[in-house]
Amino acid sequence: MRLFCIIENYSVSLQHIMAGLYIHIPFCASRCVYCGFFSTTHLDKRQAYVEALCREMQLRSLVGPISPISPISPMGPITSQIDTVYLGGGTPSQLSAEQLQQLFLYISNVYDVSPKAEVTIECNPDDVSTPFVATLSRLPVNRVSMGAQSFNDERLHFLRRRHRAAQVGEAVQLLRSAGISNISIDLMYGFPDETMDEWNADIDASLALEVEHLSAYALSYEEGTSLYTMLQQGKVKELDEELQREMYYTLKDRLEASGYEHYELSNFARKEEREKRNEEGFRSRHNSSYWNHTPYIGIGAGAHSFDGRHRQWNVADIDQYVKAIGEGRVPADGEEIDDLTRYNETVMTALRTVDGIQLDKLSSVERAHCLAQAKKFLDCDWLCRPDDHTLRLTRDGLFVSDTVITALML
Repeated sequence: MRLFCIIENYSVSLQHIMAGLYIHIPFCASRCVYCGFFSTTHLDKRQAYVEALCREMQLRSLVGPISPISPISPMGPITSQIDTVYLGGGTPSQLSAEQLQQLFLYISNVYDVSPKAEVTIECNPDDVSTPFVATLSRLPVNRVSMGAQSFNDERLHFLRRRHRAAQVGEAVQLLRSAGISNISIDLMYGFPDETMDEWNADIDASLALEVEHLSAYALSYEEGTSLYTMLQQGKVKELDEELQREMYYTLKDRLEASGYEHYELSNFARKEEREKRNEEGFRSRHNSSYWNHTPYIGIGAGAHSFDGRHRQWNVADIDQYVKAIGEGRVPADGEEIDDLTRYNETVMTALRTVDGIQLDKLSSVERAHCLAQAKKFLDCDWLCRPDDHTLRLTRDGLFVSDTVITALML
């Protein structure tokens, strides 16, 4: 991996549009069997890492992410207002109150954060204590994303999650008491030997919490994870695909009947307050920025940045990251995004959303290719054109989205 040193203040900058800020907190008390994200259980490195995060924010505020393409075509500094802040991981709730306060102090000092910004922190249910919510009440956090995963204690033990099912509801109540009115939970389905009755019980428990947002993912067996090893050793068996499909559509139907909008393949948001709040309502504004190509800054080991023309990623190693930042360098690699990549990424992200592909934003060549490849999926009702400008997945196309997306790429 190439390392790039911030050495001069380039004049190229982003257009003055709203941007997102992502800060990666890779620390976990223990690793879940399915996790393929960059994380570590070396909690003794937290303070040094937090100090490096603050230093990286300062460095990037002067120059911005540097393009690896050439020294004369860098990503410029983020001069636009920050509209979303997201602390992800890992487990950000594993930071101390003092470390969280230090981070947010630097965020406010370095960046122009909108007064209406969506500010999210990910947490584990067992970390949500009275002292933790007291800390949140002193910070600008207004959204919490919590990994529930299941309301079955046996499933949680299988995943090596630290919390018990009952702690999810307790955490929601504590967060409400701290004034958090935008809570998201993550769910998983497709466990080995899981039944529809068990999945419906998880949906029941989720609906009873009346959270504003819910994300649901099929259990995946990623190479390099403990779960993948278990699969290879024959200790577990993947759930039948047709049953997983039934679970997915059951979730969709039940959540929509309960007032949620299915706005992205894996994401649901309460919609009754949308007009009163803003156009997005309780949709995740930060995650939506990834799907609609809004520029964002990634701070921390393994974090990614994007300015519309270049993408950059920091080294995914805490020790290398802290050492380089201490020397005044941002240890990053990256690429320039050409037209082909931009088109393929547009297809991949836009089709995930209810808004679909906006055909008017494609070049004439791209549009012709896209519609030609889409014809067979329009004919079999996996895609639809609600108007001349939009192409999106139908209900039948949702579960086979990977097939459709791959076919439409160049």
